[in-house]
Amino acid sequence: MTEASPLLADIKKLIKTSGPLPVWRYMQLCLTHPEHGYYISRDPLGREGDFITSPEVSQMFGELLGLWAASVWRTMGSPATLRLIELGPGRGTMMADALRALRVLPPMYEALSVHLVEINPVLREKQKATLSGARNIQWHASLDEVPQGPAIILANEYFDVLPVHQMVKRDDGWHERVVDIDGNGQLVFGTTVAPVLRFDALLPPLVRAAPVGAIFEWRPDAEIMSIATRVRDQGGAALIIDYGHVRSDAGDTFQAIVGHSFADPLKYPGQADVTAHVDFQALARAAEDVGARVHGPVTQGGFLQRLGIEARAVSLMAKANPEVSENIATALKRLTEGGRGGMGSMFKVIGVSDSSLTELVGLSDQERRGGIGAP
Repeated sequence: MTEASPLLADIKKLIKTSGPLPVWRYMQLCLTHPEHGYYISRDPLGREGDFITSPEVSQMFGELLGLWAASVWRTMGSPATLRLIELGPGRGTMMADALRALRVLPPMYEALSVHLVEINPVLREKQKATLSGARNIQWHASLDEVPQGPAIILANEYFDVLPVHQMVKRDDGWHERVVDIDGNGQLVFGTTVAPVLRFDALLPPLVRAAPVGAIFEWRPDAEIMSIATRVRDQGGAALIIDYGHVRSDAGDTFQAIVGHSFADPLKYPGQADVTAHVDFQALARAAEDVGARVHGPVTQGGFLQRLGIEARAVSLMAKANPEVSENIATALKRLTEGGRGGMGSMFKVIGVSDSSLTELVGLSDQERRGGIGAP
């Protein structure tokens, strides 16, 4: 990590010539700048990177998602062709584990074509190496490039890196939060001078009642609507797993991670992973607005337990030596439990499907309305 990132000079020049950058634009530059963007130039995953995702914690995660896909395929009526799509597939670990599980179901495995949506050339090469034995696999820059047809879409830690707008409540209304330069030449947060007219009318009541000084985050609906429209029109389902909240509410979750530790999101542009929590209520609302069916959300821990992760862990430990068994037990705890280091409660899972799929294994329509997402 260098004190001054290569992208910093570009951002300061842009601010000086065009004015303060909205947070969403700053985040977009940090992650996808064509030369210095965090997700363009490096492999951020694993112990040597900045963070570890669930598929890197244990093979059980990807295996169970593969079996989930098999269950959905059967519920769909076992179509003769199926697109298995992953958005932001990392090193290809999750897809490799899912495909290994699916090989025990030859009719589905033969029906599959695999489609990975990835913009990072470094990660694409790692995915090709990880999935070198896979058949019928293609890479795409966006979901729109994936051929039409029934599909199951997997998106693990995908939405949290999509650029987020931040709004700050003042006495005269909601102002867009921006990144500016202070008198010492450092990047700082600020707000636009004028409020966004009638922004209040778009807000859920809980957010509208927030006190002056509150921050509200929102993402455009284009990505979730594209996914929902795809499964609505072509048939199938999407599974979205990410960290976030089940109700739209005020709060500042814009953050940076460097070497598995939190950092100032304005300090290392392009060199740190900048993210914001996912608003699952907003995802559900947008998906339902285009006529798709929403299932959940539920906690990741609850979802994996319903899919049988504990039985899978016992099976793996029965064949392992004591050291490996301990690692499996640790991974199980991390994936399913809450508390420090646990992913089980912070991460949520939501399903989106065409209207004919009234149930998806591990998820329930009722939980969002009367379970973990209830007011």
